[in-house]
Amino acid sequence: MIIKKFQGKSELEAIEAAKKELGNNIVTMNVRSIKRKGILRFFLKDLVEVTVALEEENEKYSPVKKGEKKEGIPTPPITRPVLNKQEESRGNAVLEEKLDSLHSLLEQQLQRPEEEKEEEEAAEEPLSELDRLMKLLYNRMLDNELDEKYANQILDEMEKSTKPNMPFEYALANVYQKMVLKFGKPEGILPAGEDTKVIFFIGPTGVGKTTTIAKLASYYIVDEKKKVAMITADTYRIAAAEQLRTYAGILEAPFRVVYSPEEIVQCLKIFEACDYIFVDTSGHSYQNEEQKQNMAQIVHSVDGEAEKEVYLVLSATTKYRDLLKITDTYSEITDYKLIFTKLDETDALGNLLNVKLHTGKTLSYITCGQNVPDDLNEFSPQDAVKQLLGGKN
Repeated sequence: MIIKKFQGKSELEAIEAAKKELGNNIVTMNVRSIKRKGILRFFLKDLVEVTVALEEENEKYSPVKKGEKKEGIPTPPITRPVLNKQEESRGNAVLEEKLDSLHSLLEQQLQRPEEEKEEEEAAEEPLSELDRLMKLLYNRMLDNELDEKYANQILDEMEKSTKPNMPFEYALANVYQKMVLKFGKPEGILPAGEDTKVIFFIGPTGVGKTTTIAKLASYYIVDEKKKVAMITADTYRIAAAEQLRTYAGILEAPFRVVYSPEEIVQCLKIFEACDYIFVDTSGHSYQNEEQKQNMAQIVHSVDGEAEKEVYLVLSATTKYRDLLKITDTYSEITDYKLIFTKLDETDALGNLLNVKLHTGKTLSYITCGQNVPDDLNEFSPQDAVKQLLGGKN
């Protein structure tokens, strides 16, 4: 595995330099600003340094067995459609510090005096350096509430592609790389074609669907100059309808309350000049069969009439067991992409990977606060893995 640093005037320029030398299969591990030196530092902007990793075809430390296929590594997205730049810069610094802290901790754990290791492992067979590394990573994953079976799966894959004498920096990069691949490439709302595209937002009550819609609508209306109409089919909660009506008024966007699937179809004609129609829906219990059927009628109301996308909005604070039941229920209704909210209310992100691996669905956006539209970002696999391996604050 090759690990190298590249510098440029921007993150894009640095990554392009990395691709030019190493190819498109690089994985971005860290991004940070570099202060210039010398008298010209007062007149020039800071440089951006990216650390990238590349698994070589003829890997010295992780050889590919005969007949075994090499995993492709998707190029991570460079730009994010919804991003608070100040928060991103601060977040990158925190995440980089977490990874550096983990690196230092690993080094300390792996270089302890032999007598200390023997005392700790007196009742066990002596562990190799790689075993101790894997044990530490395993504990980090469980601390972040990653399901035990997925933690074992990741480390089993790592063990197969490493040698006992592999430097732990390469082993850490290896597991980081594999976890980024498991998250997959995020995908947000795709561009609308010539006709109006309908975007449905579904999910349990209280996860933040209405606020998430407002954040996305704000971005598309203000930044992308798109025409967005907002409608709500949540007639159970008057407050939710009024909240969305208020946001629509601020954004000067068309708004309507609908009471049936047929009215959603009628909105296609009413809002035919719009690029998107965002549809807020009521939360329902996965145990209520009638509500489940009503939801199915709503999300399938425009089938054959318009292009659509469906987003399942989930809270990162929901218990894992409940998340499995919720996602399974909605999977019976429709296909969807995933949005996770309330990341600011938890320091354990294991559920994001748990749900991704359980459902196989694409992650799209995350929210981390109530501010519209600032507290919304496109999901970053790299940032999530850094926090997962960095452990709790």
